[in-house]
Amino acid sequence: MRSQNRLVFIIIICLVVAAAFTYFNRFADRGRRIDSQPREILPRGDLAEFERSTINIFNSAAPSVVYIFTENAQSGFFGRREVQQGAGSGFLWDRHGHVVTNFHVIQGSQSIQVRLDSGEAIRATYVGGSPDHDLAIIRLRSMPQSIRPIPVGTSADLAVGQAVFAIGNPFGLARTLTTGVISALDRRLPTAAGREVMGVIQTDAAINPGNSGGPLIDSAGRLIGVNTAIISGSGSSAGIGFAVPVDVVNRVVPKLITNGKVPRPGIGIIVLDEEVAAGLGVLGVVIDRVVPGSEADRVGLQGIDYRNRLIGDIIVAAGDQELKNIDEFIRILEKHAIGEMIMLDVRRGDQNRKVEVKVMDIS
Repeated sequence: MRSQNRLVFIIIICLVVAAAFTYFNRFADRGRRIDSQPREILPRGDLAEFERSTINIFNSAAPSVVYIFTENAQSGFFGRREVQQGAGSGFLWDRHGHVVTNFHVIQGSQSIQVRLDSGEAIRATYVGGSPDHDLAIIRLRSMPQSIRPIPVGTSADLAVGQAVFAIGNPFGLARTLTTGVISALDRRLPTAAGREVMGVIQTDAAINPGNSGGPLIDSAGRLIGVNTAIISGSGSSAGIGFAVPVDVVNRVVPKLITNGKVPRPGIGIIVLDEEVAAGLGVLGVVIDRVVPGSEADRVGLQGIDYRNRLIGDIIVAAGDQELKNIDEFIRILEKHAIGEMIMLDVRRGDQNRKVEVKVMDIS
């Protein structure tokens, strides 16, 4: 009897375990079925004000930004023709089909194509360029139905910390927007022509290869600069990018459209290297050579007498502003029109004198 009761007890325990196992499997299967279904979407709500503003800025400016393709055929090994291709950005300047970009984007190009916001590709013709400002103008050979020139602002009242937006085609990725702030103002940017662009805008908005020539825009959607360079050992954005200020662009571009070049103000002198002058303990612009027939030659300025090892004339002030180097002199010259007179303070040996000289075009 006792053994019979024990058998019944064991059977009951087995039935309970089996029922529990069955229930657990059903629950687990149900859980797996629930987990395999898409999650419920949580309503987002309204976009933040700064997000709506950024979207509006992009949608407004993007139709004015273009993608520039260039080709340059050169002779390679065994006389073979090798085609070098390049790419950059630009933007529509006016309703006549003029496009602004960097000079280095189209330099040496034999074929230029422009892809518009619509995706249409149009051949373009080189109009003019200024290596001193790294700016160039090309013009569309055929006019699309609608052209949207970019709104132009000013760079005179910019402030560090102000929000900026860069639109371009980095690494071939068209219609790319990056955002940031103005990191610094009044930077000096060397150009391939051996001069420097003054008043350059520094920004932390990502600027990469392919962004060159694209617009830098303020929060009002206006052009405030032309993206032109980055500082990076790898060639990619490192948070330090530069843009030619729009006030320079607005001064240079009309001259390029009209004449194909920008007059280069000077007086006809070759100056001594700054490091050499500093090694001699000399402050000011040391004249190395005077160009024969130039305005400097006309008023009797003299360069270094290497035979007798004598320093000639040193320009210590221009227009009542003291000079420490050639960059300061160039900045003053660029404020004067070709043919305008400028007063120089010149030192030769122990003697100081004033010399009035006419500004000439040395381009």
